[in-house]
Amino acid sequence: MRPSFILATFATSVAVALLGPAATAQAETAQETIARLQSSGYTVNVDRVGSAPLDQCVVTGIRNPQTVTDYVRVYDGRNKDGSRDVDLVPVVTSRSISVSLNCA
Repeated sequence: MRPSFILATFATSVAVALLGPAATAQAETAQETIARLQSSGYTVNVDRVGSAPLDQCVVTGIRNPQTVTDYVRVYDGRNKDGSRDVDLVPVVTSRSISVSLNCA
């Protein structure tokens, strides 16, 4: 009996994990989706079909998340031999994502 309970719990967890983001995306308006992505640090590129106002558009796809990282030198003191201690630290310089809208 216990293995079937574990299997059922696992299956439910997988279903929630897979359907959770989709359900959230469906509940959001196009404006809310774009605002959420922008507040997460993305530059949002919008492509749309139709000419209806944004509040009447439906999100049909979110794709191509891209993050550009640059390495910056950080000097954090001197080594035992007197030379400068240099570390390279990754810094995110830009993030972009595409959102497709149906505004027909």
